Amino acid sequence: MQQQVIETRRFDAPDELLDMKERGGISIIRMGDGSMGMHAIFEPGWNWEIDEKPLLGSPESCPMQHTGYCISGELVVRMIDTGVETRIRTGDFFEIPPGHDGYVDGADRVELILFAPPEHQH
Repeated sequence: MQQQVIETRRFDAPDELLDMKERGGISIIRMGDGSMGMHAIFEPGWNWEIDEKPLLGSPESCPMQHTGYCISGELVVRMIDTGVETRIRTGDFFEIPPGHDGYVDGADRVELILFAPPEHQH
């Protein structure tokens, strides 16, 4: 019988870091089963178009689906094809489909925890 093992990881020792300098960053950890966790910090003034798009190879919009929880701040996410904007606030659990961009609204830092299943690649 195969022994079950509990795996723990910490965002302060990420597998990958998307460094957005003074505008924040995303720490990415990959678990043994291929699932991912991301800790995103976006400082006031952060804008996907300016701060993250170039790090992803400049796609038209964010190609990822995000499931997550907003720890702090207020993020405005816009669906590119419809222009519809949604405000994600402290305490919100959310699901964002691919094809979006976004920006920090207000003077507070946005902090998010994002989850991705094993089949999700970026």
